Amino acid sequence: MGTETEYGIHAPSAPGSNATLLSSQIVNAYASLTRQRAAGGAETRWDYSDEDPLHDARGWDVPREDAHPSQLTDQPAVLDAEAVALADGPLETDGEDPLSSMLMNMVLGNGARLYVDHAHPEYSSPEVTNPFDAMVWDAAGDAVVLAAVRQIAANPGLPDVNLYKNNTDNKSVSYGSHENYLMPRHVPFGHIVSGLTPFFVSRQVICGAGRVGIGQDGRGAGYQIAQRSDFFEAEVGLETTIRRPIINTRDEPHAVADKYRRLHVIIGDANLSQVSNYLKMGTTALVLDLVEAGEAPAIEVENPVASLRAVSHDTSLTHTVRLRDGRQVTALDIQEIYLEAARRRTQRTGVADPASGDGHTAALLAKWESVLDQLRRDPAGAAAQVEWVAKLSLLEGYRQRDGLDWNDARLGLIDLQWSDVRPEKSLYSRLLARGRMERLATDEQIARAAVEPPPDTRAYFRGKCVQRYSKFVVGASWDSVIFDLPGNRRLQRVPTREPLRGTRALTGGLFERHDDAEGFLAELLGGQR
Repeated sequence: MGTETEYGIHAPSAPGSNATLLSSQIVNAYASLTRQRAAGGAETRWDYSDEDPLHDARGWDVPREDAHPSQLTDQPAVLDAEAVALADGPLETDGEDPLSSMLMNMVLGNGARLYVDHAHPEYSSPEVTNPFDAMVWDAAGDAVVLAAVRQIAANPGLPDVNLYKNNTDNKSVSYGSHENYLMPRHVPFGHIVSGLTPFFVSRQVICGAGRVGIGQDGRGAGYQIAQRSDFFEAEVGLETTIRRPIINTRDEPHAVADKYRRLHVIIGDANLSQVSNYLKMGTTALVLDLVEAGEAPAIEVENPVASLRAVSHDTSLTHTVRLRDGRQVTALDIQEIYLEAARRRTQRTGVADPASGDGHTAALLAKWESVLDQLRRDPAGAAAQVEWVAKLSLLEGYRQRDGLDWNDARLGLIDLQWSDVRPEKSLYSRLLARGRMERLATDEQIARAAVEPPPDTRAYFRGKCVQRYSKFVVGASWDSVIFDLPGNRRLQRVPTREPLRGTRALTGGLFERHDDAEGFLAELLGGQR
C-alpha cells in the first residue's frame, strides 16, 4: 500500500505567481538538497513509459481525445515560457535555458516520487506492507516538502512558498490525497464496488480531516467531517478531478498485470493525525481482505453520493443512512458492521492473534474498536485520535472565546493554519507538541523514512539504486530502474514488477558488496534476485 499527497500551495508575497512554476520550485529545491548530500550526484527522473492512466478496470480504454487533460498522467507536466517570464524573482538555472533546466519530477532515495501534478507539488510514498509503515512514509512526505520550503526560504531571490496538507482552497477547487492498495487480479471488480462503497461512505467518521464551510465553494456556514466529501458526484468512474467517483476504476497496476490490480482510492482526506491516517489505511486493507475472501458485509447504501455528503455534514454522528433493504443506520453502525466482519475473519485465520499473528492486525482492530466506541459515547473525547474532532474542538474554543459565527473568515484562516507544513506555524503541530494529539511514530522514525526506503518491498531496491548510483540511474518508476553505464551502447532496464522482490533481505548484501554500478549490475543480472 502507499499514498499520494497533493499539497496546497501559496506564495503570499507573490500572489500572482504561476502555481505550476511554484510547484516546480519545490521539486527543484529538494533536488538541490539531494545534490548536496550526494556530493554532486545527478537527480533520478521519472520514467513514464509504463504509465497507462486511461485503462478502465471495467474492461475498456478511454480514447485520449475524449479524456480530460488532468487524466493524462503518462506525460510530464510542462512549464510554458510565459509562466517563467512572469515568475517573481530569479530561477536557479546555472545559465541554462529556464524551461529545460526546471526539474518537474524526481525519484527520491527513500523510494518515493516528488513531482508536479495539476499545479500542485505531489509526494507519492514508497510501497509498504502494513498500515503503520504507510502512516510513517506518508508523514515522511511532509518532512520532504518542509525541507524544500526551508531551502526556498533561505534563497533571498525567490518568494517564500507555503505548503498546506489539506484538500481544498474553499473556492471550488479540491486536490487529492489518494491511497493505493495491491489486490489480486482475479477478484471481480463488481465485488470491490459493492464491498467498499458502504465502507467509504462511513469511513470519514474515523479519518476525516475536518473543514470549515459547506459545499464545494465553502460558502455554506458550518463545519463538516471531511474535506473531500462535497466534491464527489458519482458512484463509480475513471475520473479523479471531475465527476469524482466514490470508487475509482483506473486500472494501472504498476506490477505484473495479469496477477495484480492496484486499487486507486481517491476519496480520503490528507491526514496529519497519525491515528486517523493509520486507521484510514489499516481498516481499508482489512476490508479489502474481506472482499477478496468473499466475506464483505452484504449491505447496500440506497444513495451513496448523497449519503456521503450527509454523513460529512453531521458532526453529531446521528444522521441515518438508508440501506436498500429499508434499514436506517448511522455511519458508526456501518463501521461496526465492518469491524465485526473483520474481527471474525482475522480470528479464524489467526492473523489477529497477539502472540502468533502478523504483528499488526491485533493492534489495528483494537484501535479501530476503541475509536468507534469513543465516538459513540462522546465524539469530543476522541479529539486526541480523530483529526476532524481535534480541529472542531480547537475551532469551538475560538468561537466561544470571541463569539464567532461559522461564516466568520477568521475560522477559515484557523482551518488553513491547521495544515501548514511548517511546525512553527501549524496548529496541528502545536497540539502534537503539547501531547494533545496521540503519537504513534516518533519524529526520528519519520525523519529516517524521509531519506531511507522501507526494507520489505521493491522500494528498497529503487531507493538504494538512487542513493548509491544516482549518476548512472537515468530513470525509474514503480516498475523499473534504468541505468546508463559508461561504455554501454544501450540503456539497461531492470524490471521491478514483483512488489515483494528487491527487498533488503534479497538485495542488501548486493548493495554492500558493490560501490560501483557496473559491478552491481553484473552480479544482479547474473542471478535472480
